Amino acid sequence: MIVIKNQKLRHVFRWSIPFVGIPLLTFIGSVVLQGEYYLPVAFAGAFLSLILFASGFEKKKTGTRRIVIVSVMTALCFTGRFIPLLKPMIAFTIITAVWLGKESGFLTGSLSAVLSNFYFGQGPWTIFQMLTWGLIGWFAGLLAEPLKQNKIFLYSYGIISGIFYSFSMDIWTVLWYAKGFDWGLYRSALVTAIPYTISYILSNLLFLTLLMKPFSEKLERIKIKYGI
Repeated sequence: MIVIKNQKLRHVFRWSIPFVGIPLLTFIGSVVLQGEYYLPVAFAGAFLSLILFASGFEKKKTGTRRIVIVSVMTALCFTGRFIPLLKPMIAFTIITAVWLGKESGFLTGSLSAVLSNFYFGQGPWTIFQMLTWGLIGWFAGLLAEPLKQNKIFLYSYGIISGIFYSFSMDIWTVLWYAKGFDWGLYRSALVTAIPYTISYILSNLLFLTLLMKPFSEKLERIKIKYGI
């Protein structure tokens, strides 16, 4: 288990990896490498996600306990991708982030993308999914308190997350189709993807409604019991 004890270095990793490191990796993978070597790019993204996760705790004992829970939540995300039509991955990512922190949320979203794609298919799109799901988790952790206390804010965040995921993946669609970014094609992709965007929104609303309360109670008890 990696432990980063330097407070300044931890702070740098917390902000640079999700907003500089992995976005830069996504740009290199999709534009510079033009979709080639996508698996090494995805593994590099997973490694950076682990470094980000390690920056969220100071003690090895606490980090070990947390990664066990995050592993379970990631496994639930993985399993959730097999559900047809409405899928709970984003909901699980948000719940993880709200109760275990933004670094845990990013790791859950990022790893669930790359791991589940070993079944659903790896490709240049994997790093886009890792970044998008990871950022949804990161911001959910940042907004943890209002998300816990206000259901309207929680559901609004679920709606925004569904739209954000759809819009982000449409960027990949344009880059793949046009071998570069084109605003006209992007607008067309957004319109074409409306049914998928709606399904993402409905999935988030449904599973946040069903899962938030029971998982929150269990995660809160675990946090108290094990001092996480």
